[in-house]
Amino acid sequence: VQLQASGGGLAQAGGFLVLSCAASGTDFSSNALAWYRQAPGKQRELIARTFSIETAWYDDSVKGRFTISRDNAKNTVTVSLQMNSLKPEDTDVYYCHAYKNGVDYWGQGTLVTVSS
Repeated sequence: VQLQASGGGLAQAGGFLVLSCAASGTDFSSNALAWYRQAPGKQRELIARTFSIETAWYDDSVKGRFTISRDNAKNTVTVSLQMNSLKPEDTDVYYCHAYKNGVDYWGQGTLVTVSS
C-alpha cells in the first residue's frame, strides 16, 4: 500500500497551489481520505476530509479557500487539495491520509511555503 503525494512548493500570498495524492495497493474507494498539515514543533492537524465524492469536511482555517476532491479510479484512488487565497500561515508540511481496517496510511509529506 502506498500513498504518493505530489504538488506543493512556493506560492505568494493570495495565490494558489494544488496537492495530489495517489493511493494504491488496496481499494480505498469506500474509505475516507484526508489532508493534514504540520508545522515544526506542533501536532499534525486535520484540515480536510472526503468521505465520498459528494461529502467533505473542512477545518474553519481553510473553509471557503481549500477544496478537497477525489477520483475513485479502479486501481488507484486520487485525492486532491485545491488551495486558493493562500496565506503565509498556510506554510506547513502537508500529508495525505487514509484509514482502512484499523490501519493509518500516510503519504510522505509535501512542503507548502507561502510568502507575504
